Amino acid sequence: MENDDVDMVGEDNTVVELDEMKKRLKEMEDEAAALREMQAKVEKEMGSVQGDSANAAPSQVNKEEVDSRSVFVGNVDYACTPEEVQQHFQSCGTVNRVTIRTDKFGQPKGYAYVEFLEVEAVQEAILLNESELHGRQLKVTAKRTNVPGMKQFRARRPNPYMGFRGRAPYAPPFAYAPYGYGKVPRFRMGMRYNPYY
Repeated sequence: MENDDVDMVGEDNTVVELDEMKKRLKEMEDEAAALREMQAKVEKEMGSVQGDSANAAPSQVNKEEVDSRSVFVGNVDYACTPEEVQQHFQSCGTVNRVTIRTDKFGQPKGYAYVEFLEVEAVQEAILLNESELHGRQLKVTAKRTNVPGMKQFRARRPNPYMGFRGRAPYAPPFAYAPYGYGKVPRFRMGMRYNPYY
């Protein structure tokens, strides 16, 4: 009989533990459902933002409008932060964005772009040309708009160490000697040794 009582108490404990585990499982499932719902909502918002930016891909007109409100700032100190540049140009007008260009390693290139909300602020900002920030004289000019496909062609300068390259580096041999064996043409250009041919 005593063993039966012990078994009953053990069964009661097991039932209570099972009920607690079911409660915890239910809570965890509810929490997981809430997390999934929140994640779906965030993904939907992110998708709509990305979709808007994809649909409203900056057209040439939009770029020109943004560039008309922006200035190029050269000779920016490498230790300068965007907040300091924004503070420097705050007197010109409301600063919308400051972009300090960096190389592929994340090091600043030494120039920045400042975008304003008003077009009139650009003229005010150009007045800050040759002003000092972090002990360096800034160069401020209106930002120009890049026209795609209009890369300027720069002719290569002749390298004095490469020799004269006005002719083909290799001329195929003649099938026959036009001047006869051992004879040379009369007006032949002086040949110089060139190791690059």
